[in-house]
Amino acid sequence: MTAKIHHRFLGFFIALLVFAVDQATKFAIIRPLALESRQVITLSPILNLSWVENHGISLGMFTADSAAQRWILVGVTALIALGVSYWILRERMRADVYALALVLGGAIGNITDRTRFGYVVDFIDLHFGAFRPFLVFNVADAAITIGVLILLVRAFFTTNKMNNGDTEHA
Repeated sequence: MTAKIHHRFLGFFIALLVFAVDQATKFAIIRPLALESRQVITLSPILNLSWVENHGISLGMFTADSAAQRWILVGVTALIALGVSYWILRERMRADVYALALVLGGAIGNITDRTRFGYVVDFIDLHFGAFRPFLVFNVADAAITIGVLILLVRAFFTTNKMNNGDTEHA
């Protein structure tokens, strides 16, 4: 197996792992912890588990108020996931493949929720007193955010090494 194929394979494995962890945590939140009926579980002064049904996308934008809108969000997110999969197959930079894998695994996790429940299960509530730097989120959201941030930082700080033949795809 060449290094390029190995990195892509590992990228898809990372996506699968993110998806599995996301779904396992959501299962724990829904079943054993029954967070929906409890609404909030305080874990520490800065961290709660809070039940939120996210009918929109990032930051609660584009809320799906009908079944048709829900399936449009599923379709659009699935197209994005397919695009990210294609990008992984074409990407030569190892770190970018891994960042894209985080995005893909998170997207599939949230697609699964929206398909099964009609909404995405969010539950991680990080706060500092009344200050909440983030909306309530889940593992998939965290993976997507981290993956996108890695891609942005790498794009911002990486010079045009590809034109000089210097790549990381050993």
